[in-house]
Amino acid sequence: MNTKFDIANFITDFANSCQKKQKKVFSKNEVVTTYIKNRNQLCILLDGNADLVRYDLNGNRTIVEHFSKNSLFGEVFYTITTNNELLVEAKSNCTVLFYIYDDIFHKCRNNCKFHQTLSENLPQLILNKVTDLNMRIELLTKRSTRDKLLGYFSLLSTRKLSTSFELPFSLTDLADYLSVDRSAMMRELKLLKEDGFIEKIGNRIILLYK
Repeated sequence: MNTKFDIANFITDFANSCQKKQKKVFSKNEVVTTYIKNRNQLCILLDGNADLVRYDLNGNRTIVEHFSKNSLFGEVFYTITTNNELLVEAKSNCTVLFYIYDDIFHKCRNNCKFHQTLSENLPQLILNKVTDLNMRIELLTKRSTRDKLLGYFSLLSTRKLSTSFELPFSLTDLADYLSVDRSAMMRELKLLKEDGFIEKIGNRIILLYK
């Protein structure tokens, strides 16, 4: 496994060379894919933002994952165990590469460097995916709305290497992502500002406690 594998360069150099992939463009709010049918897809988001969203039988919405440039997603990462609707929604204009997972280990032609590079580095890509999912689980296991907000802000700060960052969600989507009541979350954000933990300017958060 190549731990120095750069997925961005991989996409740039090889995304147009494999015959077994499909590249599709989606508009904002369009459904990219659903996880109801087990098509064994592995998808790479080339640009834009998208959310993996679950609707329960009562129509309640939960954002399971948020995807940004170079994120991996698809049915291959989820075993469908319920009839609840699970789908990927484009949050902006998106370009997505689609693969059938079983085809990854069979080159489309002898000189397909893209296919070879993907199969060689798949363990690293999956490890990155597992790491993201583990962080998501850790976030959801926090007991209070305040702890979830501060945990998420700390995660974004670490990823951006800065105490100042833009939220990738609207506040409604943020509540759905954290699985908290929006009104309760808004009250907690106000308290965090009053208590000197954060400054909020529009969609920008500035951490004051690091």
